Amino acid sequence: MDHFSDEWFRSEWRKLRFYYEVDHAAKQWTITGEVGGLEAFVAAVRLYASDPGNDWISCHCNLGPYDYLEIGTWTSPVIDSHWIAGPLSELASLADHIQAWLEGAQSGESILAREFFSPSSPYDLCLHLIGAGFDPSSLDSALTG
Repeated sequence: MDHFSDEWFRSEWRKLRFYYEVDHAAKQWTITGEVGGLEAFVAAVRLYASDPGNDWISCHCNLGPYDYLEIGTWTSPVIDSHWIAGPLSELASLADHIQAWLEGAQSGESILAREFFSPSSPYDLCLHLIGAGFDPSSLDSALTG
């Protein structure tokens, strides 16, 4: 498979198990996936938050085939145009909150994170639960064919 071909990007989305996009006009990140996919996002946040080596300001990791979503360390919780960040303990709490929501959520439901994670953030984070059989690459409009 050619690196950076459409098939490579499809494969990377499928490995990630969820799709994300940012709408700068609406000032919102949206993460879409079935239960396992959103749990993969929770696991990524939890893994980042559990590593004491990440406990320095501006430390971050990039997610997905395009690497434009960052999970990072900051002095206070924030969701903005390039990342979801905060103290490691706050990121762990974000993961816990999303996991608790997932335990009772139904396909088609969404949750907004700004209210409970960082009310003064310029952007919001929407997690949208979709039914089984979802292919994250199917939402990538940059892929052809």
